[in-house]
Amino acid sequence: MAQLLSCLTTNAVGGPAGTYLEAHTEQELIAAVRAADDAGHRLLLVGGGSNLVISDDGYPGTVLRVATRGVDITTGPGGARITVQAGHPWDDVVHRTLEAGLVGLEALSGIPGSAGATPVQNVGAYGTDVSRTLETVRAWDRQEAALVVFGTAELEFGYRNSLLKATTVDGSPRYVVLDVTFALETSEWGAPIAYAELARTLGVQTGERAKAAAVRETVLGLRAGKGMVLDPADRDTYSSGSFFTNPIVDADTAASLPEDAPRFAAEGGTKLSAAWLIDRAGFAKGFGLPGTPGAELTGGRASLSTKHTLAITNRGEATAGDLLAIARAVRDGVTERFGVTLHNESLLIGVEL
Repeated sequence: MAQLLSCLTTNAVGGPAGTYLEAHTEQELIAAVRAADDAGHRLLLVGGGSNLVISDDGYPGTVLRVATRGVDITTGPGGARITVQAGHPWDDVVHRTLEAGLVGLEALSGIPGSAGATPVQNVGAYGTDVSRTLETVRAWDRQEAALVVFGTAELEFGYRNSLLKATTVDGSPRYVVLDVTFALETSEWGAPIAYAELARTLGVQTGERAKAAAVRETVLGLRAGKGMVLDPADRDTYSSGSFFTNPIVDADTAASLPEDAPRFAAEGGTKLSAAWLIDRAGFAKGFGLPGTPGAELTGGRASLSTKHTLAITNRGEATAGDLLAIARAVRDGVTERFGVTLHNESLLIGVEL
C-alpha cells in the first residue's frame, strides 16, 4: 500500500507517494538522492512536513523522508558551535542549546519541522531568524554530485528566503542539506529582545535581555495561544503554519493604506502585516467554519484558525483543495480591498494558488 503523504504533514493533507523512502544516516540520504537522480525520478524531500501543501493526487516520484538525527556541541571560551543533522527536530535543538547554557536560538522555540529546513526558509519568529547565528551548511550538490559547504554570506539570506530555497523547484532542491552549524554564546541571558509583543510579555524593553529560559517559556506560550505549537487535540494546529508571508511593498503602496496599518522598515521597501491585512479585509479568525462567512467554500472542512488569521487549518476531513480554496478567497479579498497581493510561505507541491 502506498504511503499517504497526509501522514507526514502537519496539515494532514496529501495523497500517495509514488515511491517512499526514509534516510536515517547521512550515507543513506546521499545514496537515496543519487539513486533517484540516476534513475531520472522526480524527488521530494520531507522533513517535519510543517511547511508543505501536497496535492490530493499525491506525488508521482520518489518521496524521501529525512530522518537523520544528532546534535554535537563543541564548547570554547565564551561560546560554542553546535552541529545538527538535517532531520533532527528543530525544537529539540533549541531545548538542548539552553540545557547546555547556550543562547541565541531561544526566540525560535516551538517552531515545528526539522533543523535542515531552517536555513532554506531562513526561518524566523519574534524578531530574529536563523541567519543571525548560523555559521555553515553542509549539503549534497545534486547537479555536481559533490559535497559542498556554504558560509552565511554565500547563502544569500533574505526574508524567508535563501540560495537553498531559490534553487529548489517544486520541493526538489539542488542542494540537499546534510547538517547545519550554529555559533552560540554561553550565557543565561538571551539575545536582545527585538519583538515588541515578546518584550511586553516578558516585562522588558525592546533591545533589553531576559533570561533565556524565560524567553523560551514565553515564546512557547505565545505560539500556543496562536495555535502555532502542534497539539493533536487542537484542530487549530493542523496547519502549515503561517500560510502567507508579510508582504514587502513600495512607498506609494504603504502610503495608500490606513494610518493604523502596521509598517516595518525592510530591505527593498516597507514590510506590512499579512495578518492585519487579512483581518481588515473581512476575514476574521475562524473564517470558513460552519455558520461563518466562507463556510460554503469547503463545507467547514477547512478554515482560518480560530486563534490566528495567518494559519489555514484542517478541521478534520479537509483536502489540499479545501485549504487552497480558503487561501484563494483570502488572497483575492486582500488584493481587492488594499491592492496588495499576498504570497504563500507554504510550499505548494503539485498544486497552485
